[in-house]
Amino acid sequence: MTPSPQAAVPTNLTSSPASHAHGTDHAHGTIHAPSPGTTATLINDLRELFKVRVTGMVVITGWAGFYLGSMQSGISSVQRGLLDTLIGIGLVSAGASALNQALERSTDALMIRTADRPIAAGRISLTEGILAGIGALALGSWWLLLHTNLLTVALALLTAFCYVAIYTPLKRVTSLATFIGAFPGAMGPLLGWTAARGRIEWQAVALFAILFVWQFPHFMAIAWLYREDYARAGIRMLPVVQPDGWSTVVEAMFYAVLMIPVSLAPWKLGMAIPAYAFLATALGLFYLAYTIRFTRILRATTETESRMVARDLLKVSVIYLPLLLTTLMLCAIAKH
Repeated sequence: MTPSPQAAVPTNLTSSPASHAHGTDHAHGTIHAPSPGTTATLINDLRELFKVRVTGMVVITGWAGFYLGSMQSGISSVQRGLLDTLIGIGLVSAGASALNQALERSTDALMIRTADRPIAAGRISLTEGILAGIGALALGSWWLLLHTNLLTVALALLTAFCYVAIYTPLKRVTSLATFIGAFPGAMGPLLGWTAARGRIEWQAVALFAILFVWQFPHFMAIAWLYREDYARAGIRMLPVVQPDGWSTVVEAMFYAVLMIPVSLAPWKLGMAIPAYAFLATALGLFYLAYTIRFTRILRATTETESRMVARDLLKVSVIYLPLLLTTLMLCAIAKH
């Protein structure tokens, strides 16, 4: 994939005064060089195209799954297999992100927060975006096949398919797209687990459930913050379909409450010591407290206040998940 470079800037080399003094006339030459900032722009566009922050979160959760799967097997996760797994998961996620942007280029162009994405803004062509996405997806799948197992490859491809071919087009059809999108969004730790263990087990399902449930307060905060943007693009997020905010608050609250027992599942399955149960409950109550605070959007007197409480929940959700997974990894029980 080669993003369209900016036009090269010609630099004319004229004959020097000294050469004229000696009666020598040099023809004008041209040096083709990239314009200032081209490389930086290209790097930034690739970061946006492959959604590096989202892909990074998928890789981190994949690492947690691999680590916990390795602990279940009684082996160290500090091995070449970990790096190979994370490379493959990262490439598949990056490829799916690029294909997502290729499909959403028209709606992205209508939204303030996404209008400057490289395909929507025209800095990367549709063909280049699709080729980049397919290339990363194929390379990641091949890498996982080479270094992990068929189950992990199949789950990775299923994740990409659900995200690109089902969730992405459904966003303009129904608000249920958020629920459907939570399935591929929760696959990171499951992929890491199957790469380490070669099979799906209840412990892996528990990790999947944690990611699945966590997403809803997180999604609702984003949807509320950018509801005008989503409405402008015709994306049927819950705050767009039901703008009074009640459904948004109820859904966020339901899953924030559910998050507490779901986060305790690894302890109940014997994956962690009792200290994990205490810490996970404390973190879950913290997440719930900010979700309860999110209900202030129903009585906010200004848009500034409404956006503030939604943004606070979004920030807390991004902090909560890594803290919970780190706690689980530190409290994990190694099998012998």
